[in-house]
Amino acid sequence: MENPRSILIVSSLMIVSLLFISVIVFDDKPYLMISMAIMVLTTIPLFARFELKQIQSKEIVFLAVLAAIAAISRVPFAPLPSVQPTSFVIIVSAIVLGPQAGFIIGASAAIVSNIFLGQGPWTPWQMFAWGMIGLVAGLLRNTAVMKNKYGLIGYGFIVGILFGWFMNLWFIMGFLGELTWPVFLSAYVASFYFDLAHGLSNVFFLFLFSATWIGILQRFKEKYGILREH
Repeated sequence: MENPRSILIVSSLMIVSLLFISVIVFDDKPYLMISMAIMVLTTIPLFARFELKQIQSKEIVFLAVLAAIAAISRVPFAPLPSVQPTSFVIIVSAIVLGPQAGFIIGASAAIVSNIFLGQGPWTPWQMFAWGMIGLVAGLLRNTAVMKNKYGLIGYGFIVGILFGWFMNLWFIMGFLGELTWPVFLSAYVASFYFDLAHGLSNVFFLFLFSATWIGILQRFKEKYGILREH
């Protein structure tokens, strides 16, 4: 138990130190380094908390299978930009298994799918964005909004748009480099179709398949005692 906590503390201190160094070295435009450090600092506690839990092998396998489904389902839709069922799989998994599982599945789906579609500096951003989609869905799973089918669909549409908006920040800081209102406006206008396509594809998959998937995952959870809350 002590070892993972020590790793968490040391890793956080190292990242904070690197952040300060990057601000000094890249003092003109440290936005990208700062944002990366914030994402990593936010992500490490979630992974560490999951690591500290007593996870059985069958639960790890189940999460790995769902992450693989979320990742591989993205590949056939690659010719259709932003249209994919990855977010759908992450959301329904988080509703059944909880926020930590949702985050792990979302983050893993991004890095695994990019093995086929191409890794790059954007991968950590996708990991964070999809992880947060799963985390928030898991946190809201017992609310009236998420228990209502149309509330769930609305959540899928909103996070599809927000995913694109978040990835726009990577594009602006990584390629354009200028944080000005005209640059922001042009980038977000140019991404409107892709963000809308992601949101609408989430609506499509959640409307048609959410009840079936949630029922199947719930039966697996109850039958095999997966990630039960203590």
